[in-house]
Formats: sequence, structure tokens, C-alpha cells
Amino acid sequence: MPVVTRQGQPAWRLRTPRTVLLAWLVWFLIVAVLVWSWQFVSERTIWAFVADAPRQGGDLMARMVPPDWAYTAMLWQPLWDTINIATLGTLLAIIIATPLAFVAARNTTPALPGLRALALLIIVASRSINALIWALLLVMILGPGVLAGIIAIALRSIGFIGKLLYEAIEESDAKPVEAIIATGASPAQMRLYAIVPQVMPAFAGISVYRWDINIREATILGLVGAGGIGLELMASVNVLAWGRVSMIFLLILATVLASEWVSARVRAAVT
Repeated sequence: MPVVTRQGQPAWRLRTPRTVLLAWLVWFLIVAVLVWSWQFVSERTIWAFVADAPRQGGDLMARMVPPDWAYTAMLWQPLWDTINIATLGTLLAIIIATPLAFVAARNTTPALPGLRALALLIIVASRSINALIWALLLVMILGPGVLAGIIAIALRSIGFIGKLLYEAIEESDAKPVEAIIATGASPAQMRLYAIVPQVMPAFAGISVYRWDINIREATILGLVGAGGIGLELMASVNVLAWGRVSMIFLLILATVLASEWVSARVRAAVT
């Protein structure tokens, strides 16, 4: 914004007075919300429990040591179920999310009114509900078990994979598309030979990254009856078997570290 000084020379300001006033107003609203939120939390917190939390936490940690190593033999099958829930749920999500992504992308959307809006709605709806909530609903519908966990993971992952994939499709280079169309190729051939080769590295990275996330999410689905090692965790907590709980925590940590290593290696290989 130019401002004339006393010497008649123009000077420049980064913001106009109106912009400065608006910025101060925004900061005032943020502080007011924070103060109100802190008061809301403080009124509903029993601070005596908070003060006693370190002692209670230390007592709980002492009960979890040493881990019940003999219990490990009973955890391999639930752990395998957890890995299967994450893997099959991810595969199911990929199968559903891939065509959704091509419909949601502006440069590959079929010329049908409202189809892209419907695809975007499905993607947003999937991302807005946590996998644990999906699992809770599916356990009520399908009953407890691994199937509910697989479908819950898939329903949660569709939005994640679909969003990142359709953004990758929209960012693809238009020159190969124009070249393929110039040869008289059909829309399906254009997508197959011009779009797919460009997005394959992104597709592989997104899929493996989502699988890595799903390994973590699948470990807790058993808390609502969706199978896996979370079911054993809930059972151990209910009977206060803290040595078993610590053993489950260690096994979950090892599994997550292994999945992180596999995910990092695969992403490095495709980039």
C-alpha cells in the first residue's frame, strides 16, 4: 500500500489499516475462544485426580512389569487376524476407491451430471467417520468378528485413498493425454495409456501408506468386538491382567515398527 511521507516520497506498507484491524480482530477472537475453552475444561475437571495421576500411573506401570512372556503363544493368531484385517480392508478400499478417484477427478470425469459430486460426497463421507465408529456399527449389524473389522477398515480407507489419488490424477501432465486423444483413442484408452502410467507411483505410495496406517487402526478394533489383537487387549484389561497387557503392547509396537519399515522400503522403491 503506497503512503506519501512528509518529504513527498512514497513509502510502502505491508498491510492496509483495514487489514491490520482485521488481523487484530482475528487474534482477539482466537484468544477469547482459548480462554473460554480453558474455563470450560477447568470447570469439568476434577483436579484432585489430575494431581494424583503421576502416582496412579506409576503404580499401573509397576503392575505391568514384567510382561507375561508365556502369554505370547496365545497372541499369534489374534495378531495374524489383525494383519489380515488391515491388508484385506486396504485391498477392498483400493478396489472401490480407484474408480471413484477417476470419477472425482476433473480431467477424467465422464460427462454425466452430478456423477463427480456423488463421488466426492462418498469420499468425504468415508473420511469423516473414524474406523472405530464404523466397526461399532458393523458389529451391531454383522455381529462380532473379523469381517466387521475388514469392512470398517475399508470404509474408512476409501476416502483417504480416493482423495489423494484423484488429486494425483488432476495433477497429471496434459500433454500425453492430448497426444493419445490426437491418435483417435477412446476415453477409456486415454485413461489407460496416458493417465494410469503417470499416477502409478503415487498410487503405489498411497496404497502402502494407507496399509501402514490400517495396521495401527486394526489393533484397536477388537475393543468393540471387530476381532484382532484388540479383543485380547480388552479381555486382559477387564481381568486386570497387566502383565498380559504389557505383552500385548510390546507385540503391537513390534508389529507397527515392522509395518513402518516395510512401508518405507516400498515407498522408496516406487519413487
